[in-house]
Amino acid sequence: MSIIQAYPKMSAEEAVSHIFHGATVAFSGFTNAGAAKIVPRAIAERAKAIHERGSPFKIRVLTGASSGDSIDEPLAEQNAMSYRAPYQSGHKLREQINNQEVEYVDMHLSHLPQAVLAGFHGNIDFAVIEATEITRDGRVYLTSSIGASPAYLKYADHVIIEINHYHSRRLREMTDILILPPPPHRFPVPFHDPLTKLGYSYAAVDPSKVIAIIENDEPDHIPEFSPADERADKIAEHVVRFLLDEMLAGRIPPDFLPLQSGVGNVGNGVMAALARNPYVPPFKMFTEVFQDSLVELMESGRLTAASTTSLTVTHEVLQRIYNNMDFFAPRLVLRPQELSNHPGVIRRLGVISINTALEVDIYGNVNSSHVYGTNIMNGIGGSAEFTRNAYISIFVCPSIAKEGKISSIVPMCPHIDNNEHSVQIVATDQGLADLRGLGPMQRAKLIIENCAHPAYRDYLWKYVEGSRKGHIRHDLEKSFELHLNLMETGSMLPDLDLKQIAAT
Repeated sequence: MSIIQAYPKMSAEEAVSHIFHGATVAFSGFTNAGAAKIVPRAIAERAKAIHERGSPFKIRVLTGASSGDSIDEPLAEQNAMSYRAPYQSGHKLREQINNQEVEYVDMHLSHLPQAVLAGFHGNIDFAVIEATEITRDGRVYLTSSIGASPAYLKYADHVIIEINHYHSRRLREMTDILILPPPPHRFPVPFHDPLTKLGYSYAAVDPSKVIAIIENDEPDHIPEFSPADERADKIAEHVVRFLLDEMLAGRIPPDFLPLQSGVGNVGNGVMAALARNPYVPPFKMFTEVFQDSLVELMESGRLTAASTTSLTVTHEVLQRIYNNMDFFAPRLVLRPQELSNHPGVIRRLGVISINTALEVDIYGNVNSSHVYGTNIMNGIGGSAEFTRNAYISIFVCPSIAKEGKISSIVPMCPHIDNNEHSVQIVATDQGLADLRGLGPMQRAKLIIENCAHPAYRDYLWKYVEGSRKGHIRHDLEKSFELHLNLMETGSMLPDLDLKQIAAT
């Protein structure tokens, strides 16, 4: 009898018949990498059929992070979710959250496993986990992400395993899985290098909890990111120049420090620019997402090692990794998000963090998750864990958006994810502001002069000069004037000459 035959093997439709209205279902996946695929679609179809009969059917959903095309969108399309945590993506689900049709808990990603253990999200009724293999004694070898899957396997009442034959079984050579005990019995995590390993190559599950095995060979649904544009290249230029200056000043050692980069084309552009510069030594990464752009950097020798929790790479690039595992397996480590985003490790390794902002206010507070302070985009993700604990924390964004109708530098952010006490560097296509050791008015001067688009600088200066004096100057009647203008007219400054902005 094969190992898979040692467990109940069934179709996805049979497996989801066990899932009931109101159940809390935890899925594997950190981004779409390693996400469950067959079962979420089957749940969506089950919801559709039950709704057509006039009966209610919604579930509470947990994942490792976002999982739009694999989990969020199929379920949202059939109104099959009532609750979502800790991070989401997808147009339809975002719409439902902002209409308050789905309750959404946006949280720091490293907090999730302990929150599950403590029961903050209620009882985990089912875990649906993608794996390359499960053994008779309950060893589960995960696929292209680790995320929160080890915790879900441990704490869920019932488990469904999607055995995905598409993924390389050699992924276990990269994995380092460790579940931290509850407080006050937690121990230090002695990572001294991004490649340090302390745990096991597999997650564990009580075999008696496995109610179904489903087989498939479907690849991860990872979309391609748009290439870096001219503004992203300018941002990258400013960041690279700053980091080189830090090396020359002796604040970054000659062998450099580990880097973390958020998802997106701006972060990719910065990493590429660092790799191109001959004065930047080969470097390592301690990050949460390993993207397409990093594969070439590793092959070229510019990126020598990386710790992550997911291989968020497109189909072709993942095959490139799988076809050359002798090269990549010793250079990559896949960890649970509780470790990839661990604040103590980030601080010990002296990580340089580079994340993307939606908007930054003139004092250095960052909004990375909400439009108008009310509508969620995706969520906070891991940016705050890295920003708060990084040796150098950098936020990047274009100075304007929507052809100049939106300024990314504003008087006050209506929602703040990373505050002025943690944000050290702000860079846009206009320039870079080093905020370390500066008081509020000094920060405002640098951000307006170096980072704001010229079309918005006069407005921002007039705002500061007309504001009530205090440690931090604000005019509470005008602090959100740009956002109100945008809501009412479609432009933060309706009288701006957009043609002139486009020309510059």
